[in-house]
Amino acid sequence: MRYLLMLMILVALPVQARTVTDSAGRVVEIPEDVTTVFAAGPPAAILLYVMKPETMTGWPRALRPEERAYIAAPYRDLPETGRLTGRGGEANLERVLQIAPDLILDFGSVRDTYIDLADRVQDQTGIPYILIDGRFENTPEALRLLGEALGVPERGDALAQDVEATFARIDAILEDVPEVERPRVYLARGPEGLETGMKGSINTEIIERAGGRNVADDGGATRGLVQASMEQVIVANPDTIVTWDPHFHSTVFDDPLWQGIDAVDDGRVFLAPTAPFGWIDRPPSLNRMMGLIWMAGLLYPDRWERDLRAETRAFYELYYHVDLSDEELERLLEWAEGRPPN
Repeated sequence: MRYLLMLMILVALPVQARTVTDSAGRVVEIPEDVTTVFAAGPPAAILLYVMKPETMTGWPRALRPEERAYIAAPYRDLPETGRLTGRGGEANLERVLQIAPDLILDFGSVRDTYIDLADRVQDQTGIPYILIDGRFENTPEALRLLGEALGVPERGDALAQDVEATFARIDAILEDVPEVERPRVYLARGPEGLETGMKGSINTEIIERAGGRNVADDGGATRGLVQASMEQVIVANPDTIVTWDPHFHSTVFDDPLWQGIDAVDDGRVFLAPTAPFGWIDRPPSLNRMMGLIWMAGLLYPDRWERDLRAETRAFYELYYHVDLSDEELERLLEWAEGRPPN
């Protein structure tokens, strides 16, 4: 009886709370000690894993076998929770209430659509919901904001400084490289390589941030993903092609349609790693920072002057909490290093 009475008293005690102002300007009251977080989508899940993995309640999509080795062991088997945002959002509010997290996190757009969703879910569940701006240039601010929210400001600041250092290195390289002299890059998505991202799209941010000229450029009239024609690629004639599709990469050098394009003739078609997350996008989150490092080295090898293998090891340890074996590193970099096709 005494135990039951003590339990009732503890339950009745108010939870210590504090307020956080998210990227949308929403003032959200969150627990003083946030121990469990529901990621609203894949970008948020990666950001959360990087920042404080022990707070994760699951992955929006369960990890695939080829991804598991690149995730720290305690978090490889977290359950699939579904997602609240984006295409295929299937996590219903009953599922969120069943998990009962201290906080819901979304990372990406802070447009009115997402603000409305956050407000509605927060009102219906009583669970605080914060939005963090996922624009690439906002990455340092995003890291500091989440670090503060999760009670790990030192880690948030350390990661933010690492990102700022990478940005600064690239800025120094590009300072005296005129736009017209920068490499012409094409992003080849899908097995045929004809889906691409227009200049300014979230899918090509690392190409442009690394100092590449995205050849899919119509002056800003079109944004996002588009279907290109082979004729358009031939006319654009990129000197560098990047892709994450292994089928396209394995066939492009022998495909007569792609012959004569400078990037193919010169062997400059690079396959971006995708484990545990894509280096180019898929999804657009902190994983793109590794892609940015890779891309800068591809486009400006004489100026970047860093060892991709050492940088990859360091990134995976700092961001993904794993110490890569030589075999795991080899699998990642087999084509990303630009070795000539067999």
